[in-house]
Amino acid sequence: MITRELREAIGRAVAVSGLAPAEPGLRPAGGPGRYASSVAFELGENPREIAGRLASWLAREPWIAQADVTGPGYLTITVTPGTLTALADRIAEAGPASASSDALRGVTLPAPPAADPLAAATWEDARQALAAELTARLAAAAGATLSAPHCPERTVAPPPAISPSPAAGGPAAAVAFAGPDAVRFALARVVPGRPVLIDPEIIARHLPDNPAYAVRYAHARAASGVRWAATPGGAEAVPRRPPADPGERVLLDALSWLPERVAVAARRGRPDEFARYLEELASVTIATLSSPSYPGSARAPGSDRLALARAAQAGLAAGLELLGVSAPDRM
Repeated sequence: MITRELREAIGRAVAVSGLAPAEPGLRPAGGPGRYASSVAFELGENPREIAGRLASWLAREPWIAQADVTGPGYLTITVTPGTLTALADRIAEAGPASASSDALRGVTLPAPPAADPLAAATWEDARQALAAELTARLAAAAGATLSAPHCPERTVAPPPAISPSPAAGGPAAAVAFAGPDAVRFALARVVPGRPVLIDPEIIARHLPDNPAYAVRYAHARAASGVRWAATPGGAEAVPRRPPADPGERVLLDALSWLPERVAVAARRGRPDEFARYLEELASVTIATLSSPSYPGSARAPGSDRLALARAAQAGLAAGLELLGVSAPDRM
């Protein structure tokens, strides 16, 4: 959610400076709580001078620790430790709204047809239909308006026959073997322009190197921490403290990009990029919440992971919901 506030703060600084609105162009800046913006390059012929003016305004924000000009005119912004720490509770409280923003406000896109993409006759047809559906979902979460879908007349092909070998069949065979969640996630992450190579036997495996499983497992892993804290003595056994170790800061930083990754994927029409962001978030979540100080793994004095577990659970659930994939609490 920090990236959402950064986008708004940069917009205010641009307006106060008498400049025309421009895309902030946010990107990571080498460390948790550090963000870079290329907005100055869109605003004039002297990016460094413009970035300096914007930095002076941004430095007045109480939640921003530092705003600097780097390179030929990038803004590098560092938020306060308290801002990063508070993000855990904010995401947990916001739930699905933690993925939303107004980055695409004023943009209108056609809503996709209501047909199920997984019922398409071929993998490529399914990929295109799902990409259109997910782009619309992501765009709506980023503040875009969806118009009535355009539904041209077409001949409806008969459903494909289900092959005895799931790997040799199409989407219908894959759904029958691996389930719709695994198929939707695997299909969502396919890069457009590349062959759709989905093996139902692989995406059905409960292994960490299977993205279709790993993201849902990460949600379940976070949910287990929340359940642990609800047991008698669970929450009291681990005193609260601000996140301190590197893993905690990395997880909070990854969560802070949720609304921005939604907006960028929608703007580019690349839901596969958002799916891969969720994979990265899942990897960080599992690594952080599997450390010895995680609730339920060990009781390290002074370690509080309940807020992190709740935030990771909420963030992953919000992302999976946008992909139309369930977020199980147990796996």
